[in-house]
Amino acid sequence: MSTANPSPLWQPTDEVVAKAQVTKFQAWAAEEHGAPSDGGYAALHRWSVDELDTFWRAVTEWFDVRFPTPYARVLGDRSMPGAQWFPGATVNYAEHALRAAETRADEPALLYVDETHEAVPVTWSDLRRQVGSLAAELRTLGVRPGDRVSSYLPNIPQAVVALLATAAVGGVWTSCAPDFGARSVLDRFQQVEPVVLFTVDGYRYGGKEHDRRDVVAELRRELPTLRAVVHIPLLGTDAPEGALDWSSLTSADVEPVFEEVPFDHPLWVLYSSGTTGLPKAIVQSQGGILVEHLKQLGLHCDLGPEDRFFWYTSTGWMMWNFLVSGLLTGTTIVLYDGSPGYPDTGAQWRIAERTGATLYGTSAAYVMACRKAGVHPSRDFDLARVRCVATTGSPLPPDGFRWLHDEVRDDLWIASVSGGTDVCSCFAGAVPTLPVYIGELQAPGLGTDLQSWDPSGKPLVDEVGELVVTNPMPSMPIRFWNDPDGSRYHDSYFDTYPGVWRHGDWITVTSRGSVVIHGRSDSTLNRQGVRMGSADIYEAVERLPEIRESLVIGVEQPDGGYWMPLFVHLAPGAVLDEALLGRIKRTIREQLSPRHVPDEVIEVPGVPHTLTGKRIEVPVKRLLQGTPMDKAVNIGSVDNVELLRFYEELARERG
Repeated sequence: MSTANPSPLWQPTDEVVAKAQVTKFQAWAAEEHGAPSDGGYAALHRWSVDELDTFWRAVTEWFDVRFPTPYARVLGDRSMPGAQWFPGATVNYAEHALRAAETRADEPALLYVDETHEAVPVTWSDLRRQVGSLAAELRTLGVRPGDRVSSYLPNIPQAVVALLATAAVGGVWTSCAPDFGARSVLDRFQQVEPVVLFTVDGYRYGGKEHDRRDVVAELRRELPTLRAVVHIPLLGTDAPEGALDWSSLTSADVEPVFEEVPFDHPLWVLYSSGTTGLPKAIVQSQGGILVEHLKQLGLHCDLGPEDRFFWYTSTGWMMWNFLVSGLLTGTTIVLYDGSPGYPDTGAQWRIAERTGATLYGTSAAYVMACRKAGVHPSRDFDLARVRCVATTGSPLPPDGFRWLHDEVRDDLWIASVSGGTDVCSCFAGAVPTLPVYIGELQAPGLGTDLQSWDPSGKPLVDEVGELVVTNPMPSMPIRFWNDPDGSRYHDSYFDTYPGVWRHGDWITVTSRGSVVIHGRSDSTLNRQGVRMGSADIYEAVERLPEIRESLVIGVEQPDGGYWMPLFVHLAPGAVLDEALLGRIKRTIREQLSPRHVPDEVIEVPGVPHTLTGKRIEVPVKRLLQGTPMDKAVNIGSVDNVELLRFYEELARERG
């Protein structure tokens, strides 16, 4: 990669730099904590990773984090995995998320938008009242600190209320979006044994209603630990027998009571995509998420009480949790429930216009789809309030940067960000005081010692390597659920470089300090910004009698697209005709979601495996990206090398 200094696409003005929260934080931290007063962001970042304890103490003071019981020290143990943050301290995430109700009671905390694109506000005082009412009812139902509360809800205000009420009582939140099929949900929820389930009767997407009552009935049957089910009639149906009605639980005028829980008390369980078996149940802490999200949203995204924060997401993706944390900075958050492209490709821009969004986040795939469809955001919508467009889910290609610059505004701050469900945050991305270069993320995050390493653990500059983080982050998992000896957690991130987090992305750290993401170094599927597991697809497809075995691969394309073919090895006598093709796609759509349906279904002579019988996904992906066979795979580890020739030839044919 060239070390030349191209011209930046965007440069913050002196006024923008002066007004940015991170500038004010640096000046204050220099006075109070010995941070460097000059040298800009690069110097502040260096200090934040060199003086990790002092930096995180400064963050808690700057954002006035309330510790009912104070901490003994910032880091009790900094080894990874197992770092101990703020030992002795107690805290409550929901208390901080609702603080703005004290000073801005009648202003909107939430703006809810459905496919009509009309925004409905929920004020801070009403949000706080509903959380207080529901938290009291959860306690009446016997929910105690540590109990799991599950949600099968779309991106609606009730989901935010339920999350905050769960956190207020010290419960552990876990969520799946209602486009997940029953099997996908049960693979997740059965691991954590929830005591309460919040559900809808269905949802609206793409102008159609999708009834989910049968799925809800199956969830109730298959989750024996449930003590209560709460029904939200999004489609207007009556509560099923034995279910509680949402409105009766949230109608009281009750002040919320916030449980004081230890800093490392579980806040929520997120799930990995389940590439190799059951999804990992990732547990993150109340305190860790609180301080990491305050840093990320307050300093990096520069959000505050004057802002409106819209990110297109679903409740099954970590970006929904990240969006809800916008409340921590007193920001009004925009909840959109519906198709990203309904009634037309420009839908998200219309929502940004109508809600007055100041930071609008979406997927790189959506940006590229708008470019392809000839959408003209600045011509067709009033986007004067949008100062930042952020993208994640996959790397934003250079053409995406150019298109946003040309078609939205030439003084637009474009923040391509990259992180993961594993930390529910960003490793690198938005910095309001730094220039934006085409195809690059601005810089690693504060407190995050992000590096690119070669296989021997040597740091690389201007060369592609593995994304590693060499010091602990507060939002790293405290553990995985049902992983008593921690072996699954260790093997997921720390088996390559002992004591150092390896994330599974290829990156370049440039000599300018910016970051380029090249896609996954493992086989995780990442489509439209949502990570998915191949195992779910195999389970669905291979139930069909005609399918002997299958292999699904996600390949990032040079133009920013994403090709996801499904390779099928047919049973003797089976033919891949239109009827079978239709059944394969229908099975995946019904059992998983439309997002899981492959771009192509291709018959193959066989699926290659390792000598221990595991499907070979990463080497096939590399072959399809044009990597030569000798560099894509360790030949000695494959059961049938000849089967790989098919994929090599396919890559050649596709050019």
